[in-house]
Amino acid sequence: MSIRVTVFGENVHEQKSRIVASIYPEGMHQTIADALNTDPGISAGTVTLQQPEHGLTAETLAQTDVLFWWGHAAHGEVEDAVVERVCDAVWSGMGMVFLHSAHFSKPFKRLMGAPCNLTWREAGERERLWLTSPNHPIAAGLPNHFELENEEMYGEPFGVPEPLETVFISWFAGGEVFRSGLTYKRGAGNVFYFRPGHETYPTYHDANVQTVLRNAAHWAYNPAARLADPNAAPNVPVTEALEPIKERGPRLHQDGEAGYR
Repeated sequence: MSIRVTVFGENVHEQKSRIVASIYPEGMHQTIADALNTDPGISAGTVTLQQPEHGLTAETLAQTDVLFWWGHAAHGEVEDAVVERVCDAVWSGMGMVFLHSAHFSKPFKRLMGAPCNLTWREAGERERLWLTSPNHPIAAGLPNHFELENEEMYGEPFGVPEPLETVFISWFAGGEVFRSGLTYKRGAGNVFYFRPGHETYPTYHDANVQTVLRNAAHWAYNPAARLADPNAAPNVPVTEALEPIKERGPRLHQDGEAGYR
């Protein structure tokens, strides 16, 4: 069975910039999906910001194994209800891959619980990505480093929690470095952040970048059944404790009564 991937694209720059439209005539989201679909084990479709509920309905997320997210100019236009729906899906077991400026998207900041800020420069400079975890599944089939001739610089400090693993570190021609491939576990969901992908450069046409995208889809995929309610916090009455215990002292809630934990 194929891994079902949904690629969310903001689809704003493609409509407003002739430069971006010339590089990605069918949209960045479609280029990403096309790269993923070259893998027979992946079936990728797309949704965009302009669709009702941004295309991320409950039904769509229920049928998505891994969600890719690219956003930049319109983070604030993403509906909060959709953000909560996406985060619930991740906590329940859906995989998530955030690309480039999605570090500042609402879902990423919500899942990280951090500012996710950084330094940046748009100069089209060379980026050299080094593999810092060569045996990681996301790095499969890659050389120990590869270069992108033109990219936007992101520099440390990167205001995110410490990752489970750092798969890539970038060096830029201006001298900065950046942790460019970070893995996280959020609830039952696997999360990967991958830095390259500025809209005015052909990054998603690069063969090594496309390899990372396909590897990331496989890594983020969780074959286990989704958790029914990742926010559930059920009370376990004294009578249902695994070992016999005696209730001691007063309590605020009665058995079966909703609480605030």
